Amino acid sequence: MELAGEADDEAFAALEAERAAASAVSRVAPGLATARGVRVDRVPTLAYTRHVSELVGRAEATVSDAAAVLTAASLDRTGSVAVRARNVRSTADVSTADAERELGGVLVDRGFAVDLDDPDHELRVCFSEDVCLLGWAVAERDAAFGSRAPTDRPFFQPGSMAPMDARAYVNLAAGPSLPDATLLDPMCGTGGLLIEAGLVGARALGSDAQWKMVRGTTENLAAYLPRARWDVVRGDATELPFADAAADAVVFDAPYGRQSKIAGHELADLVGGALVEAARVASACVLVADRSWESAAEDAGWTVTERFERRVHGSLVRHVHVLDRA
Repeated sequence: MELAGEADDEAFAALEAERAAASAVSRVAPGLATARGVRVDRVPTLAYTRHVSELVGRAEATVSDAAAVLTAASLDRTGSVAVRARNVRSTADVSTADAERELGGVLVDRGFAVDLDDPDHELRVCFSEDVCLLGWAVAERDAAFGSRAPTDRPFFQPGSMAPMDARAYVNLAAGPSLPDATLLDPMCGTGGLLIEAGLVGARALGSDAQWKMVRGTTENLAAYLPRARWDVVRGDATELPFADAAADAVVFDAPYGRQSKIAGHELADLVGGALVEAARVASACVLVADRSWESAAEDAGWTVTERFERRVHGSLVRHVHVLDRA
């Protein structure tokens, strides 16, 4: 697995992949991980995984060692091939051009034809620090995924979350149940999390205390999810208008800042009450906030599986709580 993002994102990326598309994800070098039981059809919906390949072998991070591993490997395919080499984050002392040329020569000697434009198979050769992983490409992230922006939506408000992050939080929350999951955002704002939920195949449910946000989210979901099932209502996150176990997962971005009252609630009461309601309607949750709410989550009946601190800009750090019902 070729992980996306910066070095600080790797544990986060590995957990997203494990919850939504694979099992036993293990990082082996910067930007690289191995896994078992990959759900290939879910890989294009991941945010922080670029490519997944069927492992051919592992070598030292030199062209000669990579070529030796490929020469000795058992190859169960024929046809045309292209070799794509990467020096992940420029951490290895290696020439990717030399690697593509030499490993391409190995494959030609073994009966393959080279086709750089439309090959039957693509061999990915990834160098990172002192490790090289070789594998046949089997799936990749949607190439157009990163081209969308919150400002493209019919309804936009400053501070809207980037689609890449929203997608990752949806996968962390609902991944084990996808694509047949129902995901609820009780503070849906402009609907960024719900858009990503719908795009990965989940049924999206949203509520917000402000009619303005309900109307805006409805407009955005109609534009991005014209054929999907979704519902948005006006509601208080501490008294959700949904039945027990109405969703598989809850994900929400709590208000930031030190406001004394938000939608008639003190901030602590709002977040704490929302966590209690989330535990009533679902068995998994991801809470994103500008501070730790671990104690409130535990008081609401959640087990904090993981918590990540992700810097956004300046002094803003997002605290990502991955919760499972105790």
